[in-house]
Amino acid sequence: MGSKKIYHILGLMSGSSLDGLDIAFCKFELDEGKINWEILQAETLSYDLKWKLRLLDLPHHTALDFAKTHTYFGHYMGELVNTFIHKHNIEADFIASHGHTIFHYPEKLLTVQIGDGAALASKTGLPVICDFRSHDLALEGEGTPLAPTADHYLFPEYDFLLNLGGIANITHQKNGKRTAFDITPLNQVLNELAMHEGLEYDEDGNLAQSGAFIPELYEYLNRYPYYHKPLPKSLDNQNIKKQFIPKVLNFESSNANKLHTCCKVFGYQIAQVIASFGVNDHSKILVTGGGAFNVFLMNCIQEELGKKMEIRLPSKEIIMFKEALLMALLGLLRVENNINCFSEITNALSDSIGGAIYQGIKKHI
Repeated sequence: MGSKKIYHILGLMSGSSLDGLDIAFCKFELDEGKINWEILQAETLSYDLKWKLRLLDLPHHTALDFAKTHTYFGHYMGELVNTFIHKHNIEADFIASHGHTIFHYPEKLLTVQIGDGAALASKTGLPVICDFRSHDLALEGEGTPLAPTADHYLFPEYDFLLNLGGIANITHQKNGKRTAFDITPLNQVLNELAMHEGLEYDEDGNLAQSGAFIPELYEYLNRYPYYHKPLPKSLDNQNIKKQFIPKVLNFESSNANKLHTCCKVFGYQIAQVIASFGVNDHSKILVTGGGAFNVFLMNCIQEELGKKMEIRLPSKEIIMFKEALLMALLGLLRVENNINCFSEITNALSDSIGGAIYQGIKKHI
């Protein structure tokens, strides 16, 4: 990175929890190799029920349905972005979009995030950078997690960075080296149980708090094969939907009890991973993602960790929009021709600069 430059970037993230499109309008200032940043505006624009159901069911539809949804979702995201732009009266240099993951099979060198970049560029008139994972997969990597890039550039002072989204993932940073991977299914499981109670999600973990512990379910879920896989590893949403969620739903007990027990399982698995790296009184852990607002889940994690490590929460804005911020950063690094996917994380053959560019009609990179 050369002399001082300023970018204004729209980062877009659509996560497995299906709560909507996270949009973060970010300012980056590059100065002598340093990145100064701030989130200027951020918002989650909810998906309507039609889109939630379509994204949820898409893996089971025809190839033609898939192709149409990929294109239509790009146009739909463009409409949401335009709403955001007009509401906040902003001007962006470009959009960096993750899209929505439908398939992720690194063992087959395959990952697919829908949301046609060309459609998004056409709808907004802005250049679009998307498809950040495919290059790493082509290099025989996991293609995930991408979060360590943000952790490296934007949060270097923390030893652990834990993201509690639809899937929980972690980055450990020590002596300039990073280890990162998916730990466990998380919010997509808790949200599924909450929906069976007519709730969109379990606010503050209140329903889980009211439930009772189920020892048999706890032991059963802790045998989930993914937990015992060696690194590097990453979780696929379809595996969770086929192998984890049905085990929870089919267990005979109340949803409150299942929520309570799942939080205990997740707290245990997260704490086990953190402890495996070794912690001390000076270790710092930053927690982001929607699960950070689940008071009962956070208590479960803290109880498992004990008093040796204190969990730190950043601003509400960073908790909610770190992944959208990450997308903006990945786009910035792509434009600057800097590495944005680390092979030491994904086990790829080499580091890579991921992202396909679709030029808009208003501005050019």
